[in-house]
Amino acid sequence: MSTAVVVGSGPNGLAAAVALARAGVQVTVLEAAGEIGGGTRSAEAILPGLIHDQCSAVHPLAVGSSFLASLDLARYGLEWRLPEIDCAHPLDDGTAGVLHRSVAETAAGLGKDGARWSRLFAGPSAGYDALSEDILGPLLRIPHHPLRLARFGIPALMPASVLAKAFAGEKAKALFGGAALHAFRPLDRPLSSSIGLGILTAGHRHGWAVAAGGSRSIAHAMAALLLDLGGKIETGVRVRSTSGLPDADVTMFDLAPTGVARILGDRLPPRIARAYRRFRYGPGAFKVDFAVEGGVPWTAEWARRAGTVHIGGSFAEIAATEREIHAGRMPQRPFVLVGQQYLADPQRSVGNVHPVWSYAHVPRGYTADATEAIIAQLERFAPGFRERIVGTAVRTTHDLAEHNPNYIGGNVVTGAKNVPQLVFGPRTTFTPYDVGVPGHFLCSAATPPGPGAHGICGAQAAARALKYLRGGAHRRSGP
Repeated sequence: MSTAVVVGSGPNGLAAAVALARAGVQVTVLEAAGEIGGGTRSAEAILPGLIHDQCSAVHPLAVGSSFLASLDLARYGLEWRLPEIDCAHPLDDGTAGVLHRSVAETAAGLGKDGARWSRLFAGPSAGYDALSEDILGPLLRIPHHPLRLARFGIPALMPASVLAKAFAGEKAKALFGGAALHAFRPLDRPLSSSIGLGILTAGHRHGWAVAAGGSRSIAHAMAALLLDLGGKIETGVRVRSTSGLPDADVTMFDLAPTGVARILGDRLPPRIARAYRRFRYGPGAFKVDFAVEGGVPWTAEWARRAGTVHIGGSFAEIAATEREIHAGRMPQRPFVLVGQQYLADPQRSVGNVHPVWSYAHVPRGYTADATEAIIAQLERFAPGFRERIVGTAVRTTHDLAEHNPNYIGGNVVTGAKNVPQLVFGPRTTFTPYDVGVPGHFLCSAATPPGPGAHGICGAQAAARALKYLRGGAHRRSGP
């Protein structure tokens, strides 16, 4: 029986482990932390029974992931739940851009921009399950559905600031811009439309779902399946060099490229070692979880029913703040993502006290305290919020990196999503999962298709590993 070691138990590491175990490989997962999950961990951070997601919170790409769907994780307790409203982007006049799962319903709320929204999203969302075969994977390959991909890909190539000009009203512009900022990328850069278009299209097809009981349920379900398949998981095992790697036919790294470079050292080919060490990281997140009595008193009624709320004002304002953080300057009014997962999953609350998840975009490695800036932004669109706060749990950029070493400088999307890294991954190659050492593969969110709890980076890397095993090179070369 072939053997594999997976370093890291984030959703991609677990996905790689499960894919290999399903193919009959004996798999051992090594996790440095005391618990599994990476970016899909949850905890009672403030009050007993009040469940907060510690990083990844809302999952438009995971709920529709063909790989996760193939695992039937409902048998292991994973249940997806959907809020009434997927996302709202409130504006200073009390209105909001509102994302419904229905394209028609979303368009109806956007007034004169409704027809433009429908033209942009109706076709791709209707064909999303086929489209995702091409957009959730390496882009440099022969597409399965070239015409469908071209229809989606042409606007995705544009800077978000250019595509936003298709809309006349602020609600549509801001709703699109807030989604585009999930990439932590200035909105005037090429391809800055791509991730926003991707998660909006996925949302129109499958919704912006949360996992019942917290994002930890995703990791726990995959881990339970892995154990059923004969795999093993060891926590509290930090791999610092090749001497800490057990002998195995293949080794998978659910790590940032710089972490792989540290472990493999001079075993890496020089060109790949340089690429991994020069891998660029984007801005950071400053995370504050709140325990809030009675929920957030949003001025915009739609926001009170939305699982995700983007706050930052108009498209022009959020574009300007993102330029600031990329220049290393902290804006007075940062862009803030707010999660109200309890609306879809009430078991996360304790009575009338609800967990509210938030993080602000900040410069990478930001050392000051952004808590007050986040509260001020919430107060701006929800006057009286401050008086409802029962407790807080703060994670700085340093804390996020300590909690998950892949999040260097608080960069929770594992790398800058500039054009080369978004298209190729850590290095310019048609095989982004290969690290240049026989039997060793990279499977983290630094590889295509990038961040999210969809598991597809891990599944794609596992496919490369299985091809290597079937080729018999490991038997010819030895351990």
